[in-house]
Amino acid sequence: MSNYHVYGIGNALVDMEFEVSPDFLLKNNVEKGLMTLVEEDRQTELLQNLKGFQHKRGCGGSAANTIIAATQLGAKSFYSCKVSGDEAGEFYKKDLLSKGVKSNLENNEYDGTTGKCMVFVTPDADRTMNTYLGTTATFSNDQIDYDQLKNSEWLYIEGYLVTGETGINAAIEARKFAQANGIKTSLTFSDPGIVGFFKDGFKKIIGDKKIDLIFCNESEAMSFTDTDNVEAAYEKMKEVANTFAITTGPKGALLFDGKDKIYVMAQKVAAVDTNGAGDIFAGSFLYAITHGKTFGEAGLLACNCASKLVTKFGARLETEEILEVKKTIF
Repeated sequence: MSNYHVYGIGNALVDMEFEVSPDFLLKNNVEKGLMTLVEEDRQTELLQNLKGFQHKRGCGGSAANTIIAATQLGAKSFYSCKVSGDEAGEFYKKDLLSKGVKSNLENNEYDGTTGKCMVFVTPDADRTMNTYLGTTATFSNDQIDYDQLKNSEWLYIEGYLVTGETGINAAIEARKFAQANGIKTSLTFSDPGIVGFFKDGFKKIIGDKKIDLIFCNESEAMSFTDTDNVEAAYEKMKEVANTFAITTGPKGALLFDGKDKIYVMAQKVAAVDTNGAGDIFAGSFLYAITHGKTFGEAGLLACNCASKLVTKFGARLETEEILEVKKTIF
């Protein structure tokens, strides 16, 4: 029996979320709706311009949010990442461990500055991110605990790792190790802009053998497959993944379980913040399929968790909130 249901690798970023107007983004030359990598001085400049704005802080990074969601639902999980020994890094480590996630950070801290992600939420519920990666930009194979990975059911790879050569190499090595040891592999595309800019890097991470499970939204799926509609993307995705889940926003999700096409409808809700919706979808889905649920059941839980999340600000639900959603499904 495996020690962990899911072993995640990805960025470690202290998330700071702000509610802003579209005018703020325009005046500050922030490209709306995308994740943009910035230098530390640019992030400092933006923070200066946000004086007086309320914000929340939490341990983040796309894969971290996914792993935390799976853990909240009852999965046993491990997360490999990289922070420094500064105040933000200590905050990150304590916050992650307080969520019940085991991590390589328990016995490690590194030089440099811990990465931070500024999340701007506009009244249309869209989320825009400006990210200074800091020390997580040098995430490498050294941060992966192969003894723990070997004792896991699933490897989950964050797509944002594709932005750095050491991250790509770490993802490739982890994927190869997982496949050689009978561990199932999963990957998230993470962001439409990232897919567009780093498509070749994603192809390297996927390799010659199909990934067991890919998570993406319809824009990412179309970008990766060079198609202009989700149905065409669905067919092309079969060439690189044994199974996959394509989220379609308020409509729900389109799943391929290796045999059948499955449509899952989302609840109709009034969204205020879409930050983290894809992350919680993946975490809920992974929890479900590691606990004997079908793809359809996993998709239903994942859509409901994401629907709940977008009705409130922040990238995660509280444990009691996500467990309440689980009770309504299973």
